[in-house]
Amino acid sequence: MSDSGLPTYRGSVFGKYAAWTLARLLYRVTITGAEHVPRTGPVILAPNHTGFLDAPLLMGTCPRPVHTLAKKELFKGPLGWLLHGVGQIPLDRDDPSRSMVKSGIGVLDADRVLVVFPEGTRGAGDFSELRTGLAWFALRSGAPVIPVVFTGTASRGRTLGGMPGLRSRVEVVFGRPVTLPAGGGRTRSALDAATEQLREALVAHREAVASRSEERK
Repeated sequence: MSDSGLPTYRGSVFGKYAAWTLARLLYRVTITGAEHVPRTGPVILAPNHTGFLDAPLLMGTCPRPVHTLAKKELFKGPLGWLLHGVGQIPLDRDDPSRSMVKSGIGVLDADRVLVVFPEGTRGAGDFSELRTGLAWFALRSGAPVIPVVFTGTASRGRTLGGMPGLRSRVEVVFGRPVTLPAGGGRTRSALDAATEQLREALVAHREAVASRSEERK
């Protein structure tokens, strides 16, 4: 953390270039739709989550440095030191703390990029069930939400053994931004409605990516 209490921006810049260097060495990476990520101002990335590679791959392929909300269990030992060093944010998924919320909003207020995995954990990655955190951050900040879909990152299961093989082809596909009205969502019903709006946009992006992948076969 910096003196302001925000995750360090310099660290996130280093993390971006380190992650991109490793990604290019280990995999055949394709980036699609990067032009949809605004080059300035606050941005929220909303990726699907199927494998261990998703977060570091997004860190390396996003056009701008990112700060990711990641489960607090990862922030232990050497890995925890590394994650803090590259500007990532620990998240207690069962009891989001004020400090986490403050850090996430602080990132957006500082015109940076916040990554929120809307499903909350690895799974099918189909956006069928979203937690309300994504909508809350979007409504609170007014930042555009960019859907992100990974392909090729988890073809062999949810354990570390499910990592794609060396030189496998992986793709990161950024979708068109979705913007919710800033300051909305003061009630639970408004928050739920915003979550459903975002879910529909994320599902549509995922289906478009899947359809294009089928056409390539």
